[in-house]
Amino acid sequence: MDRRPWTPTRWARNGDVRLACDTWAGADGNEPLLLVMGMGVSRRWWPDGLCRILADHGFSVARYDHRDAGESTHLPPTRTRLPATALLGRRGEAYTAEDMADDAVAVLDELGWETAHLLGVSLGGAVAQRVAIRHPDRVRTLTSMSAVPADAAGLGVLRYIRVPAVARLSRMRYPDTEEGTVRAGLAIARFCASPAQPFDEEEERAKAERLADSGTRDTRAQSRQIGAQWHGPAISTITVPTLVLHGRDDPLIRPNAAAAIASRVPGARLVALPGVGHDIPAPVWRTVAAEVRALADGSPERANRGGSHHGPQPGRGSE
Repeated sequence: MDRRPWTPTRWARNGDVRLACDTWAGADGNEPLLLVMGMGVSRRWWPDGLCRILADHGFSVARYDHRDAGESTHLPPTRTRLPATALLGRRGEAYTAEDMADDAVAVLDELGWETAHLLGVSLGGAVAQRVAIRHPDRVRTLTSMSAVPADAAGLGVLRYIRVPAVARLSRMRYPDTEEGTVRAGLAIARFCASPAQPFDEEEERAKAERLADSGTRDTRAQSRQIGAQWHGPAISTITVPTLVLHGRDDPLIRPNAAAAIASRVPGARLVALPGVGHDIPAPVWRTVAAEVRALADGSPERANRGGSHHGPQPGRGSE
Protein backbone atom coordinates (compact mmCIF):
# COMPACT_ATOMS: atom_id res chain seq x y z
CA MET A 1 0.00 0.00 0.00
CA ASP A 2 1.26 3.49 -0.88
CA ARG A 3 1.81 5.38 2.38
CA ARG A 4 3.19 8.59 0.88
CA PRO A 5 1.32 11.54 2.41
CA TRP A 6 1.83 13.72 -0.67
CA THR A 7 0.57 13.19 -4.20
CA PRO A 8 3.08 13.08 -7.09
CA THR A 9 4.55 16.42 -8.12
CA ARG A 10 2.49 18.54 -10.46
CA TRP A 11 3.69 21.50 -12.48
CA ALA A 12 2.09 24.93 -12.78
CA ARG A 13 3.28 27.55 -15.25
CA ASN A 14 3.57 31.32 -15.06
CA GLY A 15 5.12 32.33 -18.37
CA ASP A 16 8.52 30.65 -18.60
CA VAL A 17 8.54 29.70 -14.93
CA ARG A 18 7.58 26.16 -13.88
CA LEU A 19 6.32 25.74 -10.32
CA ALA A 20 6.41 22.39 -8.50
CA CYS A 21 3.41 21.63 -6.29
CA ASP A 22 1.66 18.73 -4.62
CA THR A 23 -1.31 18.05 -2.32
CA TRP A 24 -1.86 16.09 0.87
CA ALA A 25 -3.18 12.71 -0.22
CA GLY A 26 -6.66 11.65 0.78
CA ALA A 27 -8.05 15.09 1.58
CA ASP A 28 -9.87 15.70 -1.71
CA GLY A 29 -13.21 17.39 -1.32
CA ASN A 30 -12.16 19.48 1.66
CA GLU A 31 -11.77 23.25 1.54
CA PRO A 32 -8.70 24.29 -0.50
CA LEU A 33 -5.77 25.61 1.53
CA LEU A 34 -2.55 26.74 -0.16
CA LEU A 35 0.63 26.84 1.93
CA VAL A 36 3.17 29.51 0.95
CA MET A 37 6.73 28.85 2.15
CA GLY A 38 9.36 31.34 3.28
CA MET A 39 12.55 32.54 1.62
CA GLY A 40 14.80 30.21 -0.30
CA VAL A 41 13.70 26.82 0.96
CA SER A 42 11.54 24.15 -0.64
CA ARG A 43 7.92 23.33 0.10
CA ARG A 44 9.06 20.19 1.91
CA TRP A 45 10.01 22.25 4.97
CA TRP A 46 6.30 22.40 5.86
CA PRO A 47 5.92 19.90 8.74
CA ASP A 48 3.97 16.82 7.68
CA GLY A 49 2.43 16.71 11.16
CA LEU A 50 0.96 20.19 10.74
CA CYS A 51 -0.35 19.32 7.26
CA ARG A 52 -1.99 16.16 8.62
CA ILE A 53 -3.74 18.16 11.33
CA LEU A 54 -4.88 20.79 8.81
CA ALA A 55 -6.34 17.98 6.69
CA ASP A 56 -8.09 16.66 9.81
CA HIS A 57 -9.55 20.14 10.27
CA GLY A 58 -11.28 19.93 6.90
CA PHE A 59 -8.70 21.37 4.51
CA SER A 60 -7.39 20.03 1.23
CA VAL A 61 -3.76 21.09 1.69
CA ALA A 62 -1.45 22.05 -1.17
CA ARG A 63 2.09 23.40 -1.11
CA TYR A 64 4.43 24.67 -3.82
CA ASP A 65 7.98 25.80 -4.43
CA HIS A 66 8.49 29.47 -5.15
CA ARG A 67 10.49 30.36 -8.22
CA ASP A 68 14.17 30.10 -7.23
CA ALA A 69 13.40 27.36 -4.69
CA GLY A 70 13.09 23.60 -4.59
CA GLU A 71 12.12 21.98 -7.87
CA SER A 72 10.72 25.14 -9.43
CA THR A 73 12.54 27.20 -12.06
CA HIS A 74 15.72 28.89 -10.88
CA LEU A 75 16.49 32.19 -12.58
CA PRO A 76 19.91 33.34 -13.88
CA PRO A 77 22.35 34.90 -11.38
CA THR A 78 22.22 38.62 -10.69
CA ARG A 79 24.79 40.99 -9.24
CA THR A 80 23.28 40.94 -5.74
CA ARG A 81 24.63 38.03 -3.72
CA LEU A 82 23.43 38.75 -0.18
CA PRO A 83 19.77 38.74 0.95
CA ALA A 84 20.38 41.61 3.38
CA THR A 85 21.58 43.83 0.53
CA ALA A 86 18.66 42.81 -1.68
CA LEU A 87 16.15 43.37 1.13
CA LEU A 88 17.19 46.99 1.56
CA GLY A 89 17.49 47.70 -2.16
CA ARG A 90 15.07 49.86 -4.07
CA ARG A 91 14.61 47.63 -7.08
CA GLY A 92 14.75 43.93 -7.78
CA GLU A 93 17.05 42.67 -10.49
CA ALA A 94 15.25 39.48 -11.54
CA TYR A 95 11.46 39.75 -11.15
CA THR A 96 8.78 41.54 -9.18
CA ALA A 97 6.73 40.68 -6.12
CA GLU A 98 3.73 40.76 -8.46
CA ASP A 99 5.33 37.90 -10.40
CA MET A 100 5.61 35.86 -7.20
CA ALA A 101 1.98 36.58 -6.32
CA ASP A 102 0.94 35.47 -9.79
CA ASP A 103 2.94 32.25 -9.28
CA ALA A 104 0.59 31.33 -6.42
CA VAL A 105 -2.43 31.90 -8.65
CA ALA A 106 -0.84 29.75 -11.37
CA VAL A 107 -0.67 26.95 -8.80
CA LEU A 108 -4.36 27.42 -7.98
CA ASP A 109 -5.11 27.18 -11.69
CA GLU A 110 -3.10 23.97 -12.04
CA LEU A 111 -4.95 22.43 -9.11
CA GLY A 112 -8.32 23.49 -10.50
CA TRP A 113 -9.06 25.66 -7.47
CA GLU A 114 -11.08 28.77 -8.26
CA THR A 115 -10.49 30.04 -4.72
CA ALA A 116 -8.48 28.93 -1.70
CA HIS A 117 -7.54 29.81 1.84
CA LEU A 118 -3.92 30.99 2.09
CA LEU A 119 -1.42 30.30 4.87
CA GLY A 120 1.98 31.93 4.36
CA VAL A 121 4.99 31.99 6.67
CA SER A 122 7.86 34.52 6.68
CA LEU A 123 8.41 35.70 3.07
CA GLY A 124 5.47 33.45 2.22
CA GLY A 125 3.31 35.55 4.54
CA ALA A 126 4.18 38.66 2.54
CA VAL A 127 3.51 36.82 -0.72
CA ALA A 128 0.13 35.66 0.60
CA GLN A 129 -0.74 39.24 1.55
CA ARG A 130 0.11 40.35 -1.98
CA VAL A 131 -2.03 37.61 -3.51
CA ALA A 132 -4.95 38.85 -1.40
CA ILE A 133 -4.35 42.40 -2.69
CA ARG A 134 -3.76 41.50 -6.33
CA HIS A 135 -6.22 38.60 -6.70
CA PRO A 136 -8.92 39.08 -4.03
CA ASP A 137 -11.39 37.03 -6.04
CA ARG A 138 -9.14 33.97 -5.66
CA VAL A 139 -8.64 34.18 -1.87
CA ARG A 140 -11.13 32.94 0.73
CA THR A 141 -9.12 33.85 3.82
CA LEU A 142 -5.58 35.00 4.54
CA THR A 143 -3.33 33.82 7.36
CA SER A 144 0.03 35.62 7.52
CA MET A 145 2.59 34.22 9.97
CA SER A 146 6.01 35.56 11.02
CA ALA A 147 5.93 38.16 8.25
CA VAL A 148 6.47 41.86 7.66
CA PRO A 149 3.82 44.04 6.03
CA ALA A 150 3.81 43.20 2.33
CA ASP A 151 4.04 46.85 1.29
CA ALA A 152 7.13 47.60 3.41
CA ALA A 153 10.20 48.27 1.29
CA GLY A 154 13.79 49.46 1.45
CA LEU A 155 14.85 51.08 4.71
CA GLY A 156 11.23 50.94 5.88
CA VAL A 157 11.72 47.22 6.51
CA LEU A 158 14.31 47.95 9.21
CA ARG A 159 11.65 48.89 11.75
CA TYR A 160 10.32 45.33 11.58
CA ILE A 161 13.43 43.17 11.56
CA ARG A 162 16.11 42.42 14.12
CA VAL A 163 19.16 43.82 12.36
CA PRO A 164 21.78 41.88 14.39
CA ALA A 165 20.00 38.65 13.47
CA VAL A 166 20.08 39.56 9.77
CA ALA A 167 23.78 40.33 10.06
CA ARG A 168 24.32 36.97 11.73
CA LEU A 169 22.51 35.17 8.96
CA SER A 170 24.52 37.04 6.34
CA ARG A 171 27.75 35.80 7.87
CA MET A 172 26.76 32.15 7.50
CA ARG A 173 28.75 30.48 4.72
CA TYR A 174 28.61 26.83 3.72
CA PRO A 175 30.40 24.96 0.95
CA ASP A 176 28.59 23.76 -2.17
CA THR A 177 28.66 20.15 -1.01
CA GLU A 178 26.20 17.64 0.42
CA GLU A 179 27.59 18.16 3.93
CA GLY A 180 27.50 21.93 3.41
CA THR A 181 23.82 21.70 2.54
CA VAL A 182 23.11 19.65 5.66
CA ARG A 183 25.06 22.03 7.88
CA ALA A 184 23.19 25.00 6.42
CA GLY A 185 19.81 23.37 6.99
CA LEU A 186 20.70 22.53 10.57
CA ALA A 187 21.99 26.04 11.24
CA ILE A 188 18.83 27.65 9.88
CA ALA A 189 16.63 25.35 11.97
CA ARG A 190 18.65 26.20 15.07
CA PHE A 191 18.49 29.93 14.32
CA CYS A 192 14.71 29.93 13.81
CA ALA A 193 13.86 27.91 16.93
CA SER A 194 12.65 29.45 20.16
CA PRO A 195 14.83 28.93 23.25
CA ALA A 196 11.60 27.94 24.98
CA GLN A 197 11.44 24.73 22.92
CA PRO A 198 13.93 21.86 23.20
CA PHE A 199 16.15 21.64 20.13
CA ASP A 200 16.73 18.04 19.09
CA GLU A 201 20.08 18.16 17.29
CA GLU A 202 19.86 14.59 15.99
CA GLU A 203 16.31 14.94 14.73
CA GLU A 204 17.01 18.26 13.02
CA ARG A 205 20.16 16.94 11.39
CA ALA A 206 18.25 13.90 10.13
CA LYS A 207 15.62 16.26 8.70
CA ALA A 208 18.28 18.38 7.00
CA GLU A 209 19.81 15.23 5.50
CA ARG A 210 16.42 14.00 4.33
CA LEU A 211 15.45 17.30 2.71
CA ALA A 212 18.90 17.95 1.21
CA ASP A 213 17.71 21.46 0.32
CA SER A 214 20.45 23.59 -1.21
CA GLY A 215 18.13 26.60 -0.92
CA THR A 216 19.29 26.99 2.69
CA ARG A 217 22.73 28.15 1.46
CA ASP A 218 21.88 29.59 -1.99
CA THR A 219 22.19 33.26 -1.10
CA ARG A 220 21.87 34.39 -4.71
CA ALA A 221 18.48 32.72 -5.11
CA GLN A 222 17.41 34.08 -1.72
CA SER A 223 18.49 37.55 -2.85
CA ARG A 224 16.39 37.35 -5.99
CA GLN A 225 13.33 36.39 -3.94
CA ILE A 226 13.72 38.92 -1.15
CA GLY A 227 14.69 41.63 -3.62
CA ALA A 228 11.48 41.30 -5.65
CA GLN A 229 9.81 44.71 -5.33
CA TRP A 230 6.11 45.32 -4.77
CA HIS A 231 4.50 48.05 -6.90
CA GLY A 232 0.87 47.45 -5.97
CA PRO A 233 -1.58 48.93 -3.44
CA ALA A 234 -1.13 49.02 0.33
CA ILE A 235 -2.15 46.18 2.63
CA SER A 236 -4.97 48.41 3.89
CA THR A 237 -6.80 47.46 0.69
CA ILE A 238 -7.01 43.77 1.69
CA THR A 239 -10.68 42.83 1.97
CA VAL A 240 -10.60 39.10 2.79
CA PRO A 241 -10.87 37.79 6.38
CA THR A 242 -7.34 37.97 7.78
CA LEU A 243 -5.48 36.32 10.65
CA VAL A 244 -1.98 37.38 11.76
CA LEU A 245 0.12 34.87 13.71
CA HIS A 246 3.47 35.66 15.28
CA GLY A 247 5.84 33.87 17.64
CA ARG A 248 6.67 35.78 20.79
CA ASP A 249 10.27 34.54 20.53
CA ASP A 250 10.78 35.24 16.83
CA PRO A 251 14.53 35.94 16.47
CA LEU A 252 14.19 37.61 13.06
CA ILE A 253 10.92 39.55 12.78
CA ARG A 254 9.82 41.88 15.57
CA PRO A 255 6.30 41.58 17.03
CA ASN A 256 5.59 45.13 15.81
CA ALA A 257 5.47 43.73 12.27
CA ALA A 258 2.48 41.57 13.16
CA ALA A 259 0.87 44.45 15.03
CA ALA A 260 1.32 46.70 11.99
CA ILE A 261 -0.32 44.17 9.67
CA ALA A 262 -3.20 43.58 12.05
CA SER A 263 -3.81 47.31 12.59
CA ARG A 264 -3.74 48.16 8.89
CA VAL A 265 -5.74 45.30 7.39
CA PRO A 266 -9.45 45.98 8.09
CA GLY A 267 -10.90 43.47 10.54
CA ALA A 268 -7.66 41.50 10.93
CA ARG A 269 -7.12 39.49 14.09
CA LEU A 270 -3.74 39.13 15.80
CA VAL A 271 -2.69 36.02 17.73
CA ALA A 272 0.67 35.88 19.51
CA LEU A 273 2.14 32.42 20.02
CA PRO A 274 4.17 31.90 23.23
CA GLY A 275 7.26 29.73 22.93
CA VAL A 276 7.41 30.10 19.14
CA GLY A 277 10.33 31.48 17.17
CA HIS A 278 10.57 31.96 13.41
CA ASP A 279 9.17 28.48 12.85
CA ILE A 280 6.12 26.31 13.53
CA PRO A 281 7.10 23.81 16.25
CA ALA A 282 5.01 20.73 16.98
CA PRO A 283 3.47 22.06 20.24
CA VAL A 284 1.53 24.75 18.32
CA TRP A 285 0.41 22.72 15.29
CA ARG A 286 -3.07 22.18 16.71
CA THR A 287 -3.35 25.82 17.76
CA VAL A 288 -2.39 27.02 14.28
CA ALA A 289 -4.83 24.60 12.64
CA ALA A 290 -7.63 25.63 15.01
CA GLU A 291 -7.01 29.32 14.31
CA VAL A 292 -7.01 28.80 10.52
CA ARG A 293 -10.18 26.69 10.82
CA ALA A 294 -11.86 29.35 12.95
CA LEU A 295 -10.95 32.04 10.42
CA ALA A 296 -12.47 29.93 7.64
CA ASP A 297 -15.61 29.46 9.73
CA GLY A 298 -15.77 33.11 10.76
CA SER A 299 -15.71 32.05 14.40
CA PRO A 300 -12.74 33.15 16.55
CA GLU A 301 -14.53 31.76 19.63
CA ARG A 302 -13.96 28.27 18.28
CA ALA A 303 -10.22 28.84 18.23
CA ASN A 304 -10.39 30.28 21.75
CA ARG A 305 -11.90 27.03 23.00
CA GLY A 306 -9.05 25.22 21.26
CA GLY A 307 -6.54 26.83 23.60
CA SER A 308 -4.94 29.51 21.44
CA HIS A 309 -3.06 32.32 23.12
CA HIS A 310 -3.85 35.85 22.18
CA GLY A 311 -1.36 38.64 22.09
CA PRO A 312 -1.86 42.40 22.03
CA GLN A 313 -4.77 43.75 20.09
CA PRO A 314 -4.06 45.11 16.60
CA GLY A 315 -1.94 48.21 16.76
CA ARG A 316 -0.86 47.60 20.36
CA GLY A 317 1.95 45.11 19.86
CA SER A 318 5.18 45.51 21.78
CA GLU A 319 8.64 45.67 20.26
